[in-house]
Amino acid sequence: MKIRIKEQSIRFRLTQSDVKNLHAAGALEEHTDFLTARFTYAIEQAEVETLSATFENGRITLQIPQEMINKLESTDQVGFSGNMGTLKLLIEKDFTCLDNTIEDQSDNYPNPLLA
Repeated sequence: MKIRIKEQSIRFRLTQSDVKNLHAAGALEEHTDFLTARFTYAIEQAEVETLSATFENGRITLQIPQEMINKLESTDQVGFSGNMGTLKLLIEKDFTCLDNTIEDQSDNYPNPLLA
């Protein structure tokens, strides 16, 4: 799982294994350790109508309805978006890059532009 944050936009990108694990467990969590603190980013299935998020104690949690998780896992749907006030939330499948990269992409979804 990766996140990208730019201004008022937070995007969660999921590999094939991430989507399977989210579907099976209803949650994903990863973290980055700084010298004095931990930054955690997570996705949790919740009884919500649309994407929402919280930020507490250095942890961003994206809340997602079960129906969206099911569609990510069982269809070709690329992702979903939502808004909380001025904050834009996105969750999407992570595709392989079109250019050369040293990042391991073996678990990414095949890029449809390469077909």
